[in-house]
Amino acid sequence: MSSLRTAGAPGIVVAGLRKRYGTALALDGMSFTVRPGVVTGLVGPNGAGKSTTMRVILGLDAVDEGTALIGGKPYRGLRHPLKHVGSLLDAAALHAGRSGRDHLLWLAHSQGLDARRVEQVIEQVGLTPAARRKAGGYSLGMRQRLGIAAALLGDPPIIMLDEPFNGMDPDGIVWMRGFLRSLAAQGRAVLVSSHLMSEVQDTADHLVVVGRGKAIADAGVADLIAAVSGDRVTVRTAAGAHAMRVLVRAGATVAATGRDTITVSGWPADRIATLLSQNAVPFSEVSAHRASLEDVYLELTREAVEFRAATHTEVSR
Repeated sequence: MSSLRTAGAPGIVVAGLRKRYGTALALDGMSFTVRPGVVTGLVGPNGAGKSTTMRVILGLDAVDEGTALIGGKPYRGLRHPLKHVGSLLDAAALHAGRSGRDHLLWLAHSQGLDARRVEQVIEQVGLTPAARRKAGGYSLGMRQRLGIAAALLGDPPIIMLDEPFNGMDPDGIVWMRGFLRSLAAQGRAVLVSSHLMSEVQDTADHLVVVGRGKAIADAGVADLIAAVSGDRVTVRTAAGAHAMRVLVRAGATVAATGRDTITVSGWPADRIATLLSQNAVPFSEVSAHRASLEDVYLELTREAVEFRAATHTEVSR
């Protein structure tokens, strides 16, 4: 694959999508952009509108309002769409009686693509040993690889994958993360949906966090982490009660966050360390709090989860 051909390629622009299924509002003004050279994670709770949005982009579902453009055009206006966008929405969507290789040959023929491209993508996704086996006998992880191979057939500048980590073993997850980053490094616009933050934490450069049919955050990963981290400092100490008394007496806002940890808000780490030392409070760590991507996700989607189980406390009452 040539990064020159895909460099600067147009991405995806989703603007004001609204869609109802009966009385249910699936999309409520969904808007975001997927840029070339970037892995964009589309994340949110189950039922947030991720899969519906991807289906709309690919022309599989119509909307009541709004537009979804691929390289400036709607999907249905694309000739030989596999040359413009490659997608994987359902790894089970294949002919179980065909071999993986024959499945790809059939797709290539339907799109007017060179059959030699089939061997290239099979090797690229690591399916060469299983290429001549019937796809019906593939594991879910192998079907995911076959679906990704199909998405790559037309060497498209845009790649869209819905829950691509499903069924992957640990080695497969590591491979997938590196593979997605390599596609973006070639200049492609890469959109990956997931409901699990851990799947995209080492992959995405940009996140679109969705909830109840709309984008509730659309920013770079580093910016989102900084916003959620705030001005908090983590203190690790075996003398938590003593430390809290000293800090509260000095006017700090303090909260116990673990057996041996407390969090201080609004004070710099060096001031906290100095105060604890002056008052003979032992501590092993005083550091600026850095939120994880899971923290970011939970904070942003707190009000967007449609179905929430009772907590252990609530159940025991």
